[in-house]
Amino acid sequence: MLECLKFTQANMKISTLHIPNNLILAPMAGITDLPYRLIMKEFGAGLVFTEMVSANGLIRDGKRTRELLISHPKERPLGIQLFADDPDVLARAAAMVSDDGELIDINMGCPVKKVVRSGAGSALLRDPSRIGRIIAAVRKATSLPLTVKFRSGWDQPSVNYLQVARIAEEEGADALILHPRTRSQGFSGHSDWSHIRDLKAQARIPVIGSGDIFCADDAVKMLAQTACDGVMIGRGGYGNPWLFREIPEALEGKTCSSPSAEERYAVARRHLNLFIEIFGPVKAVMDMRKHLCWYCRGLSGAAAFRQALNHATSIEAMNEIMERFFSASPEPFNQEAHHEQP
Repeated sequence: MLECLKFTQANMKISTLHIPNNLILAPMAGITDLPYRLIMKEFGAGLVFTEMVSANGLIRDGKRTRELLISHPKERPLGIQLFADDPDVLARAAAMVSDDGELIDINMGCPVKKVVRSGAGSALLRDPSRIGRIIAAVRKATSLPLTVKFRSGWDQPSVNYLQVARIAEEEGADALILHPRTRSQGFSGHSDWSHIRDLKAQARIPVIGSGDIFCADDAVKMLAQTACDGVMIGRGGYGNPWLFREIPEALEGKTCSSPSAEERYAVARRHLNLFIEIFGPVKAVMDMRKHLCWYCRGLSGAAAFRQALNHATSIEAMNEIMERFFSASPEPFNQEAHHEQP
């Protein structure tokens, strides 16, 4: 525990990039847009990532793809995650975004069917030689720190994360991010943290662990059990930016204080207002529903709140529903309920 504590209080370094701490926000499609990243940064995330960005979309001058790279100085350092199956396409895209962030990550773990059918994401785990060509090409195209996010393998009979890691390291990756589930698992079952431990024992570059960090105690256990250099938080952060504050507290042996309904309301409103400011009210009405619903988890009356919010068609209606719900003084936040996977 003490070893983990000392490391967590230090800065983290990936190649030439100095990161304030080793708590990292995972790249998540449809989730980690600029407003979300700013909120997580305010609560202590050391490094935040864009949503998964299509390399093909970038080189075809896709306006909507470029919008995923909208950034703000307050969120830096920023990691940009790219996906594609072609080494040349990924190299060209990496060169294009080298001024947009401080680090580039290649997605080799996404299990979504649409991505896999294109040959990208976790589909690459079936072709280690292509992985080598991709990393080598991207390494030549950019001087930014380069990471690779991948899964343990395509399925249980073909677990090959140690082989993939060796290739990535040999071709110039600066850090490894492992989500220890196979593609066939999706997000079911439990991630196998022993894979992170074994990878850390092999690797000569930093290893970041990902998977099943839903409360501060999960992060403490991952650091202790695997000796990984950093922890990546994904679904556990949904509606819970406090997690980035609670993990350092837990590592210092402090009792984590759960946010009150008033605190949750204040952050939910700030998140909504940031989204309106950056993307406008029309997009906010549709895209913020899921986030606002997550902020109410574990509070009395949450089901009725979600139902009302999902039928709201204006910002005014959303604000009215939130004010009515949170001012009703719901029961104290239930940590156990929030620990459940979304």
